Parts: sequence; structure tokens; C-alpha cells
Amino acid sequence: MNKPLSPDEKQEALWQGVLSPKDPQGNPLPFQSPQAEQAYKERVLRFKQAIQMKELPDRVPVTIFPSMYPWTSSGMTVQEAMYDYDRCAAAFKKFVLDLEPDMQWGAAAPGPGKFFEILDYKLYSWPGHGVAPEHSYQCNEGEYMQADEYDALIQDPSGFFINVYLPRVFGALGGFQMLPFFPGILEMYGVAFNFIPFALPPVQNTFQALFEAGAEALKWAGVIGSVDAELATMGFPTVLGGFTKAPFDVIGDTLRGTRGVMLDIYRRPDKLLKAMEALTPLMIKMGVGAAQATGKPVIFVPLHKGADGFLSDEQFKKFYWPTLKEVILGLIEGGCVPLPAAEGYWNTRLQVIQDIPRGKTLWMIDQSDMIEVKKTLGRNACLLGNVPSSLLELGTPQEVTDYVKNLIDTVGRDGGLIICNGAFFDRARPENVKAVVETAKQYGVYR
Repeated sequence: MNKPLSPDEKQEALWQGVLSPKDPQGNPLPFQSPQAEQAYKERVLRFKQAIQMKELPDRVPVTIFPSMYPWTSSGMTVQEAMYDYDRCAAAFKKFVLDLEPDMQWGAAAPGPGKFFEILDYKLYSWPGHGVAPEHSYQCNEGEYMQADEYDALIQDPSGFFINVYLPRVFGALGGFQMLPFFPGILEMYGVAFNFIPFALPPVQNTFQALFEAGAEALKWAGVIGSVDAELATMGFPTVLGGFTKAPFDVIGDTLRGTRGVMLDIYRRPDKLLKAMEALTPLMIKMGVGAAQATGKPVIFVPLHKGADGFLSDEQFKKFYWPTLKEVILGLIEGGCVPLPAAEGYWNTRLQVIQDIPRGKTLWMIDQSDMIEVKKTLGRNACLLGNVPSSLLELGTPQEVTDYVKNLIDTVGRDGGLIICNGAFFDRARPENVKAVVETAKQYGVYR
């Protein structure tokens, strides 16, 4: 009987997989030249060493983690990037080759517009569907879970998502409301009754929409995935394996909405806490499963409602951090590198969130005081950031250069720093984005 792998061994296996990329058939991915292979491995190891905080890399790693900038800077509209998959991939490839960062994050940000049309997605508006062609998609806040439905979520989270939530946010999935109670399919007597819903037109229409949406998603993923593979052969890796969420944000973002979850903190706090506890293992499974499927260790965790001013410090300690910490530790146990994105200001949270294992996480820092972040969270975690989006769009190359140099001098001299933008951005001056990468490479040398 084989001995189970430790968390460190699981993570190392993922890193080794990244260092030896393979094609979809499992064959070694051929690099375009020995120089490309060497550059690829140097970039991966530079990132790995920075994250693990065990030894200094040769220099401060640098990356750009944008939103729609690769497409808007190429002259495309966001709508074009969402519907023309080939042009979307080509523009992203040009973005990476022009900048030559240490890490690229993939071309998936725009998403497949036709897929959203097929399923009649209601949670977001996107270009051509409520948003102008040149703008990014926007979330439509609402109470997609009612206040009296907490028990249903707590008792059967997966069943609630399938039977209740998904039909509310995807117009084409209304047939899911008619599906049987699957845990009740236990014995031969009467088992056929459970399958009658699959003969009903609303259910069949839902599955037909799923087949069409799946085909469109596969078409999109094939194009987007091919550019990742091509960039890898040219020496540009990606370590992003997938994403998951903080349990509070699962409820506050898309189930109850901002207004709903804030009311629930006061009106039904016990239900809210129990629901987050029920969701926690699912969020861990979601992230670990993604890493195992993609073979890449970094799992992105957007933190939408944990910033200063959204919750009081006591509310943060009670409602937000405990289950988020469980998710982080669960991801680490599964061999992943959690990448929480501390969007906005997290200055009053730093003492709390520093309570994590050293060298196991990578935190994207937006507007928090980087010197204070380094003294607290940065003692145990590698920091990714935090060049401001406003500076990239409105500043000069010299101002960007000065900002990056100051970051390296104040928080990066002893390692644990990856230079990057602090928040996702759609527009910027190309010369400013280029200054981020060039300054880090030239100024951030350790030896």
C-alpha cells in the first residue's frame, strides 16, 4: 500500500509538472528552442522560490495580471474578444510576447460570449447584452437565494445549487427545478418513477441547452488552451490552476447579494455561519480539484467583501476570516498555493490574516500599505503587487519606474515579493505597463 503524499509532496509534484509541461495527450511539450526551455524553467523556478520564501531567486519576479487590457490595448473591443476566439487568443499572445513577463495568467478573462447567450445568463450583463461593446461585463446584484432558504442550502448545498440557484441565474436551466431527489434513488422498487422528469419537455430542453453550451465551451477552451501551450513552448509559463472563493463571498456575492448578506449578519447570524461552514469543504474541493485537473498549483481566491470598511473588525473576525482560513489551509493540505486577492484596503486586517503557514501562500495586494503588509502578512506570505491601476493609466513611465523601485527597496530586498499590478485593469498606457516589467528586471537583481 502506497504511503499518502504529504502536502509538501503534493505541491512539489504539481511544480514538477509545471516544469515539465505536456500536451493534451500527455506527451512532453516540445520547446521551440533550448533557449526557450531554459527561460521557461528559470521563470517557473523564480516564481516558486519567491512564493516558498526558502531562498532568494536571482531577481524579483515580475508579472502583469490584467483584466481586459490585452484586448483593449490591441484595438479590440471587449465584445470582439468574447465572440472571436481566434482574435482573442492572438491578442493575448502578442501581449505576452511584447512584455515578456516571468508568468502569464491565460487568455480566459473575456469568456465565451456565445456560451452565455445559450444559457441565458442573468447574473451578469456583458457587451451586446446590456453593456456597451468596449466595456467589461458587470454583475447584476440580486437575492438569488431568499432569506428563508438557508436551511435548504445548509442541508444540501449541491442540491440547492442544482434545483434552485442555477435555474434562477441561467434562464435555460429552468428544467433543473423538476429533477428528482437523487439521494432517494436507492432500491429497485419504484426506481423508475425518479426518471419520469427526464421525459418532460422542460427538462429535455434544459439538457439540450447544456449540450450546446458544453460544445461552445469546449470550442472556446480549445482555442484559449492552445495559446497557453504555444506560449509555454516559447518560454512563458502559467501556474494558474483554477479558482475558489471565500465562503462569505459565495453567499454575499451571488446568493444573497450585498444587501442580503449584510442584513443576515444582524437578522440571522447563526444561519449565515452554518451556511458558510457547509460551503467550506466544497470550496476546498473546488480549488484542489481544479489544481489536480490542470496540473498547476496556484488557486486564485478573489476576496470581495473582506476589505476595510465593509465589515467591522469584529465582524471580519467572526464572519469572514474563520472559514476563509479553513479554505486556505485546506488548499495547502491539498498541495495548492492559494492566491487570495486582497482587493481594496486591508490595513486593519493585517494582524489577523498573518496567521498562516510560512511560504505556502501568495497574496495579491491592492491598496494596502505595503510597508505594513510586509511587517505582518509578509512575514509568512509572498506578496504580489501593488502597482496602482490609476498610475498605469494616468502616470508617466518615470513615475511607474520610481514606484516599482520603491517597492523593491522597501518590501522586496529580502525576497517574498513579486512585482505586479495591484488590481485588475482594462486600460493603461502601454509604455507604463512595459515600465513595470523592465524596471523589475533591471533593478530587482538579488545577485
